[in-house]
Amino acid sequence: MSDTHCRYCRRVFQPAPYHPGQLVCSQPECQRQRRRDYHRHKIASDPVYRQVCLESPRKWRDAHPEYWKQYRQTRPEQVARNRQQQRQRDQKRRLVKLAKSLVSKLEKASSPVRWDQSTLLLANNNLARGQVLAFPKVSSSEPSLLVSCQQHSSGVAPGADL
Repeated sequence: MSDTHCRYCRRVFQPAPYHPGQLVCSQPECQRQRRRDYHRHKIASDPVYRQVCLESPRKWRDAHPEYWKQYRQTRPEQVARNRQQQRQRDQKRRLVKLAKSLVSKLEKASSPVRWDQSTLLLANNNLARGQVLAFPKVSSSEPSLLVSCQQHSSGVAPGADL
């Protein structure tokens, strides 16, 4: 018998004697991936299969109308966990909306803007409370007031590139 390389994990395996064209080893993860790939391909290429897959969950829900009520009654810790996760998703959605509105207000502001005790969503998804003081963007058409090198204590004008 000839050895074959698995399509997914690239390990060498011997195909089953009655399936000499076998391309995937018998490892559970490789078999799961094979089934997922088949399912995706079948849905993309067979409209009847796609329709059956779409209708199947609805038919099951119609046949088992009390399932979720019973599930929640028998698993209160799971219900509490789901509620907590939903609160976190809702809070994140509100914070993203707040951040977008703050950016919009900053872009439109013509005078300094101040928010106290604002909850901000930082770049790494951490929450921070604090004060924000934002100044409007200064247009480049306005003359800039630069201090000469002699007037500055370090001998270098502020913002000068060295």
